[in-house]
Amino acid sequence: MLKAPAGDGLARPHTHHWWRDAVIYQVYVRSFLDSTGDGIGDLAGVRAGLPYLKKLGVDGIWLSPFYPSPQHDHGYDVADYCDVDPVFGDLAEFGLLMTDARRLGIRVLLDIVPNHCSSEHPWFREALASAPGSEARARFHFADGRGPGGDEPPNNWHAMFGGPAWSRVTEPDGTPGQWYLHMFTPEQPDLNWRNPQVGAYFEQVLRFWLDRGVDGFRIDVAAELFKHPDLPDSPDPEADARTRDSVNPLAWNQPEVHDVWRHWRSVCEEYAARDGRERLLVGEVSVPTAREHARYVRPDELHQAFFFDLLSAPWDADAFRKVISEAMQDIAGTGSTITWVLNNHDQVRTVTRYGESGTEGSGLGTARARAAALLMLALPGAAYIYQGEELGLPEVVDLPDEVLTDPIFRRTGSRARIRDGCRVPLPWSGHASPFGFTSGAEGAKPWLPQPDWFAEHATERALADTRSFWHLYRDGLHLRAGLPQLGEGTLRWLETPPDVLAFVRGDGLVCAVNFGTAPVPAPVAGTPLLSSGPCPAGVLPGSTAAWWISDCTNP
Repeated sequence: MLKAPAGDGLARPHTHHWWRDAVIYQVYVRSFLDSTGDGIGDLAGVRAGLPYLKKLGVDGIWLSPFYPSPQHDHGYDVADYCDVDPVFGDLAEFGLLMTDARRLGIRVLLDIVPNHCSSEHPWFREALASAPGSEARARFHFADGRGPGGDEPPNNWHAMFGGPAWSRVTEPDGTPGQWYLHMFTPEQPDLNWRNPQVGAYFEQVLRFWLDRGVDGFRIDVAAELFKHPDLPDSPDPEADARTRDSVNPLAWNQPEVHDVWRHWRSVCEEYAARDGRERLLVGEVSVPTAREHARYVRPDELHQAFFFDLLSAPWDADAFRKVISEAMQDIAGTGSTITWVLNNHDQVRTVTRYGESGTEGSGLGTARARAAALLMLALPGAAYIYQGEELGLPEVVDLPDEVLTDPIFRRTGSRARIRDGCRVPLPWSGHASPFGFTSGAEGAKPWLPQPDWFAEHATERALADTRSFWHLYRDGLHLRAGLPQLGEGTLRWLETPPDVLAFVRGDGLVCAVNFGTAPVPAPVAGTPLLSSGPCPAGVLPGSTAAWWISDCTNP
């Protein structure tokens, strides 16, 4: 609830390093907006939605993969890194999207997947048609099996999406042959980054898209790429599948990966030197500690790496303070800024994650998600918003088995931690599916079914209701862009009662969050500038965040 606008004299000075405090909106293309009526979102739909995103106030967008792909993992199995899958459009449509985004001042990041490609990629097809020991197979991790006849996998690793991390091939002569490594699905063979051809190929990919004007790349599983050169057995081979995280130290976070990011950074800086426009590299980096995370954002490596500890923290004041403090200590010290995120296309939606059981989330989850949004936008650094979070969308938890598409479900038969529920197409208008998502004829169906209660979260309704999630995000982004205390910088913690966090940004902007359910005295007298819910002067209600401008040094 916005109580006062930013003053005219409060605008922050322009910084060349736009990425340091940017707010980027993640567009999951197939679920954003469908322009053709086939039930799948596309690049023309993204282009049509740009004015909506401009009104929201984001600085840029990150597009999920739209490259040619058999879609075994919805585009994260790439068959051609330098084209557009016809289901999403073509290169001409991409060019129109870039033109419109540039006109609106919205930067565009592409999702690049360097750890693995599709089993339909020409390189892998060539490898299957070639003999063991060939140059084609050396681009991947092919190895002989163990045991009699080589019938056992080369090591005991399991894939993150379930099952062994190795699949056996049939050799060109029809006999059982070697095995290849895939840390996700068999349709996503891992590339061998110890082969210099792989690095040279991806430099060409970067340049292909940089030449088309993109502002940078989100890098999928940026802590992987290199595996231990001996591919030994793991003491806990099922750790990745059990946690759905990068736990196997033999397959993740190998030291050689940092040389790749140094080279990619040099490519981006080469382009920046030509036209003065910085290109951004942001990595999906999941490592055990903030200190290890910090190694990826050293001055000559990635500009940013998602800090997932805030996303994974339980709704608890001490837990949030711990992860924020560790990030400020270990990551900000590199000269980078912290890249905060509360959600993405792989996670349970925030309203549901913070709430109680139930299909539509709970009032408690809604209140906490609103408070978390204000907290994130007040923190120093950059922030990424997953599409639909600005609408307060809960997770869709009751999708029937027959419509599920997540390869985790297909490989394990388990619904635990599957990702379809956060990927249901957005509701835009109306009172029944497809809620304006698709422009097709009557009866057109989105690729995943939308529940009836999506009507409560449609953008049309959100824009008309000043109390909605959308207006909270818009007001927060408006103030963040206008107040000199927000964006890049530092914070100072204030003393607070239990269950409350409060900190000062810059010269007197106070953010406080009540993680409890009972109201407490506000840390600042007077009416807040912005609050996530009703917030009378002098009181901070439970599950509420608020911002104040204050002269107090330690209220």
